[in-house]
Amino acid sequence: MYVNSLEVGNFRNYDFARIEFHDKTNILYGDNAQGKTNLLESVFVCGTTKSHKGSKDRELIRLGEEEAHIRLHLTKKNINHRIDMHLKKNKGKGIAIDGIPIRRSSELLGLMNIIFFSPEDLKIIKNGPSERRRFINMELCQLDSMYLHDLGEYNKALMQRNKLLKQIYYKPSLLDTLDVWDMNLLNYGYRIIKRREEFIKEISEIVTRVNEKLTGNKEHIQILYEPDVKIDFFENALKKSRERDLKTCSTNVGPHRDDICFMNGEIDIRKYGSQGQQRTCALSLKLAEIELVKVIVGDSPILLLDDVLSELDRSRQNYLLDSIYDIQTIITCTGIEEFIDSRLTLDRIFRIVQGKISVEK
Repeated sequence: MYVNSLEVGNFRNYDFARIEFHDKTNILYGDNAQGKTNLLESVFVCGTTKSHKGSKDRELIRLGEEEAHIRLHLTKKNINHRIDMHLKKNKGKGIAIDGIPIRRSSELLGLMNIIFFSPEDLKIIKNGPSERRRFINMELCQLDSMYLHDLGEYNKALMQRNKLLKQIYYKPSLLDTLDVWDMNLLNYGYRIIKRREEFIKEISEIVTRVNEKLTGNKEHIQILYEPDVKIDFFENALKKSRERDLKTCSTNVGPHRDDICFMNGEIDIRKYGSQGQQRTCALSLKLAEIELVKVIVGDSPILLLDDVLSELDRSRQNYLLDSIYDIQTIITCTGIEEFIDSRLTLDRIFRIVQGKISVEK
């Protein structure tokens, strides 16, 4: 799987740009604030419908413009695809696959498998649970269409239940209707918990193996799923929490409050791991994602590395670069000097200056 070309119009700091990628290693280099990350962001948006930064559509549109366009050509299992995306300031985005408009953004997920690695991801271990849930959801939504559906339905039920809890505060007679949303929450929540449990087990085995190689068998890291409530106790916990839910006007139990834990033996790396351990763990997690996609999808993902090499020491840099030789990788950096001692072949090099792209190789 690889991106052939990308066109952007009125996206971030670009009025118009077109870039043709190599199917292996691509380097985008230049000073800070020139637009390197914006190109990675546009690729990510085409694959996931969302910005990796959590930016709203209107924030992606060039200042002073009303809309932006992205067009991406992709090859997957020897079949060519085209993704067109039309971002509007005050309306929902328009998306077409191979020239055919899709009704729901979720229909795009799974066409491209993208792994984005940035300095912010190095903090995923020590940041709050919402970051780790976002990681689980983003990966599973690309890999499993059923999970994508269940998560969407769960979030709808959660939103409606919370809305009803607020209404009940002013109109107690609506209390009897809460059972309907409880059943929806339980139905889709069961499936989400079960799939997350399977996913964490799968990726933990890979992370353990990768991390042992990274540390020379000095560390043995495991990822543990920490569900807010286990499947067998979900219904009872929801009933017990009803009084509290009515007071707070929100749903206090369920998979929307899940977390994952990273353990090195008996040490919780989230709380007690050194910065080096946390970075190694984050790197292991990203490399495990690559392997998991290969196993489940039967194809290589597209890897986007946003100025992440500068955050890693030489040994971790080398391990990362040695691990990605066979997949398409688009790397941003301020200079190509950091690749001088690596064995990585730089197949195509682009220089970015104030939203202008020049090909150097």
